Amino acid sequence: MGTPRRQRPELWNLYNTRHAPGEHVRVFPLSNWTELDVWQYIAREGIDLPDIYYAHEREVFRRGELWLTPGSWGGPGVGETVEKRQVRYRTVGDMSCTGAVDSGAVTVEQVITEITASRLTERGATRADDKLSEAAMEDRKREGYF
Repeated sequence: MGTPRRQRPELWNLYNTRHAPGEHVRVFPLSNWTELDVWQYIAREGIDLPDIYYAHEREVFRRGELWLTPGSWGGPGVGETVEKRQVRYRTVGDMSCTGAVDSGAVTVEQVITEITASRLTERGATRADDKLSEAAMEDRKREGYF
């Protein structure tokens, strides 16, 4: 048997449970779940989700590699044309930095099939700020976004 490659660390095994009185501990038990793990859980538990996670015809415009929603936040800009496309959102966040993806997935099962076939991660496909800087997520944490 070969050595594991590209395996996520099991961070819970490394967690130091000792902390002093008055210290706060932040716990996020889903941090090692993939997008596929989340959707499989949604399917297994029969969880209803808002329509934004499923494909619909929506007005969007292209900025770089992303389909963004027009809005007063600053889009579309000069040379960016609004068009109607069949898209869905793989994540929901600020409309100035969360892109939609071309999709025909209108059910949980279709979303799972789509994710399984995709070579792009949710963040790689939909987060405009990640395309601006490799440290965008760390910058947002430092600014108190999380």
